[in-house]
Amino acid sequence: QLQLVESGGGLVQPGGSLRLSCAASGFTLDYYAIGWFRQAPRKEREGVSCISSTGGSTKYADSVKGRFTVTRDNAKKMVYLHMNGLKPEDTAVYYCAAKPVDPCTVDADSYGYWGQGTQVTVSS
Repeated sequence: QLQLVESGGGLVQPGGSLRLSCAASGFTLDYYAIGWFRQAPRKEREGVSCISSTGGSTKYADSVKGRFTVTRDNAKKMVYLHMNGLKPEDTAVYYCAAKPVDPCTVDADSYGYWGQGTQVTVSS
């Protein structure tokens, strides 16, 4: 059974950093593109970043470009979202999602498998 589990969220001060992890099980991660999405209260889900199956291609939303970096380790079946320079507007539940073919995209409708999410709160 394909499963994605996010972790690493928490409370951080503005300007701080967090690393979110997405652990994959029940499938061969090597063949899947992974996207990161977030949803803040009373807001629509937003595509944050994505990474192709081999890690050779990445995309970022303009709101996080230059601050967030997505990486993956297929041998460990892990995908990471490194978040630096966090701002209060980054506060949201963050989700990872998987799609079985490249290219990666930040279009949520392209993804069929989702994790349960991890809360990130940026506040002083």
